[in-house]
Amino acid sequence: MKKIINILAISTLAFLSACDLDEFPKTSYNQGNVKVDQNTETQYSTRADMLGLRNTMYNDWVKDIQEKGYMDWLVNTECHSDNAYCGGGATEIITVEANTQDSENYNLTRDWSWYLGQVSNANQIICNIDNIAANDTSSTKMTETEHHQWKAEALCWRAWNLFQMSQLWGDVPMVTTIPPAITADNIEQVYSAYFPARTPRADVYRQLIEDLDYACQYAPDVDKSNKLLFTKAFAHGMLARIYAEKTAQDWGKVIENCQAVEDMGFSLVSRYGDLWKYDATDANRNTSESIFEVTYARDNGNWVWMMFHRNAYNPDDSYSWIKWVTPSRNLIAAYQAEGDTARMNANIAWDSCNWSNYYPSKRYAFMNKVPTNATSIILMRLAEIYLLHAEALTETGDLPNAAGYVNKVRNRAGLKNLPASASANKTAMIKAVLNERRLELAFEGFRFYDLVRHDMAKEVCEALSNPSSASYDSYWYQRSPYTDETLLMPVPQTDLDNNPSLVQNPGY
Repeated sequence: MKKIINILAISTLAFLSACDLDEFPKTSYNQGNVKVDQNTETQYSTRADMLGLRNTMYNDWVKDIQEKGYMDWLVNTECHSDNAYCGGGATEIITVEANTQDSENYNLTRDWSWYLGQVSNANQIICNIDNIAANDTSSTKMTETEHHQWKAEALCWRAWNLFQMSQLWGDVPMVTTIPPAITADNIEQVYSAYFPARTPRADVYRQLIEDLDYACQYAPDVDKSNKLLFTKAFAHGMLARIYAEKTAQDWGKVIENCQAVEDMGFSLVSRYGDLWKYDATDANRNTSESIFEVTYARDNGNWVWMMFHRNAYNPDDSYSWIKWVTPSRNLIAAYQAEGDTARMNANIAWDSCNWSNYYPSKRYAFMNKVPTNATSIILMRLAEIYLLHAEALTETGDLPNAAGYVNKVRNRAGLKNLPASASANKTAMIKAVLNERRLELAFEGFRFYDLVRHDMAKEVCEALSNPSSASYDSYWYQRSPYTDETLLMPVPQTDLDNNPSLVQNPGY
């Protein structure tokens, strides 16, 4: 027993923090059954505490996305598919491209911990706010609107992290409580809170759907001047993404939620490249198309630009080493096949450099969706919703309207409507939708899971390094065969060692 207590004291998981378990039990927040022991000292007890956490969510937690939730995510989706070579020579990203990642992969280890840490952060609001709303009798207590809105925003952030985590690993620990401090008397009762097992993905999705349904009702309305805000539109967009996945697939719900987003006043910007446009003083943000983005300013900017190309405001800064997520010849060929110069030139920058790993150094290709340190990281936008809507309409047999949504996106890029052959049957239309998603959403983190959703990942990804394939490209690392098991990532070994309740994914 002492050994276990010591392990718990020393190795407490980073994503969990101590509060009173009896005060913050796992609860359905629609039932109002959270009780407060007035004799127990609490960490948070006022409106000011909740407002502070809510503001921290946007200013700190969400803006911490750059390394784990964005840069690593692009490697895991763009380089693991056919859109990009990994770029730099780090073993962690080479193995992801080659599909030889294992449980010792450092990047996957930090990602697992980061996602769970963000879930824990969100839980500080979700698990405390009902009690505070019910028991704060001060003159500055939160209003009913604030109570529901702040909870809804935190539920959106938790849902985004758990959904992305479940795409990577399948079943994941779904932590919805805040465990108490450990004592010799309560260790058996709280053990599972500190060492949670993996929750089946279907159960995770059911929880996320419940959470996001709440957010669709209570999250703030769209604010055209502030897209760093978890709104009703974001909640509906997340529901559309979840209902498109095999585990919770309901194409009617996808259509319903896409339509809800479309009815909230968004519109495509007139030129594709304007989404990431900048001038001599600042970068574009809060466009009519953006649903949610992480915003930065030049004096408090992002650093992730240096991983992909240059900062246009200081072009020589950190431009002395090979970059990550290098656009692939396969992607370039896809743009050329469509005559799609507008999106290709916006997504890919050609520049000279001091290395020639993938292209001649005098004309090297770079991912161009973070061209400045003031550029927003866009996590959801209308064109994605249009194409997800098109996918759902195709799956339900409405091919003409599906083509209409695809054509809206194509026309904005300067392309003609889809040829009649593309909507001749469901198979052809799905192929057209996925191709359009590839061209439109390149380097935004969708490609690999689009292929997985339609059972195409194995064929498409393995062909790239197969000399007998028409897609062969010698610049790709030789890929290990994709199996049903290795479509998921391995659970990090350090977490398996520290948490006896976890089990490894099959195949690793």
